[in-house]
Amino acid sequence: MVELQTQVDDLSPQAVGFLFERLLTIGALDVFSQPAGMKKSRPGLLLTVICLPNQVEACESILFAETTTLGIRRSLQARDRLPRTLEVLETPYGAIHVKVARHAQSGQLLNVQPEYEDCAKVAQAQKLPWQVIHQQVLQQWYRNA
Repeated sequence: MVELQTQVDDLSPQAVGFLFERLLTIGALDVFSQPAGMKKSRPGLLLTVICLPNQVEACESILFAETTTLGIRRSLQARDRLPRTLEVLETPYGAIHVKVARHAQSGQLLNVQPEYEDCAKVAQAQKLPWQVIHQQVLQQWYRNA
């Protein structure tokens, strides 16, 4: 993995959402910002992009084009990932995808998460809070497991 970072203190907040969308669309694995105190006591943002090595050039091109930065730092990082599967759970609301992560060696269940988008779509259609749908899907998954 490669972590790209840059700090900006003169970027319009409206540009940040557009930047994130462009980076994620081309395949960045994660994009986030954090408030940062900059030189001359100015408030700014620390922008971080996580991508694969073959995406560095494309991500940097977008960072230079869409921000006011004059430089980007890179660091190569190792990453461990849990093996996971995407299961389809039939619910009273229809099919909901559920990510299931297990320990690589023991196979022990470590994490179960319904897909956000599926829960959001159902919540809107049913006029229910997202959290209610999310919890109901989890409960049903564990009952069926």
